[in-house]
Amino acid sequence: MIMPYLTIALSGNKGRGVFTTQAIPKGKIIEISPVVVLSAKDRKHIEKTELFNYIFEWGKSHRKAAVALGYVSVYNHSYNSNCVYEMDFDEKTITIKTVRAIAKGEELSINYNADPTDSTEVWFHHMIKEQ
Repeated sequence: MIMPYLTIALSGNKGRGVFTTQAIPKGKIIEISPVVVLSAKDRKHIEKTELFNYIFEWGKSHRKAAVALGYVSVYNHSYNSNCVYEMDFDEKTITIKTVRAIAKGEELSINYNADPTDSTEVWFHHMIKEQ
């Protein structure tokens, strides 16, 4: 399920990102996407490819990986994100939910640390140019 007002567009130096064509209230589920789960062995292969930038650590041990379908892998990172993602290991889904009200035309972002307030540097922190 992807809300129909979500769209993919260019996001400055970040490449593509997810944007909204209408205002969204706080606490709204805007996407639930299935994932393809990769074994720890397959994850090691994927980490050597461009897909490394689009996978999520998966499972309680974080050894597996997941490729999210839908728009999930296109949400850009922000240490001040306006959305959060939740993983359901049993259902093999990732849900995106807003953590504050979002204005029409605004880019939607997630904190790749899985917590919208976690400022721990992510693996590509030297490339991030936050405003």
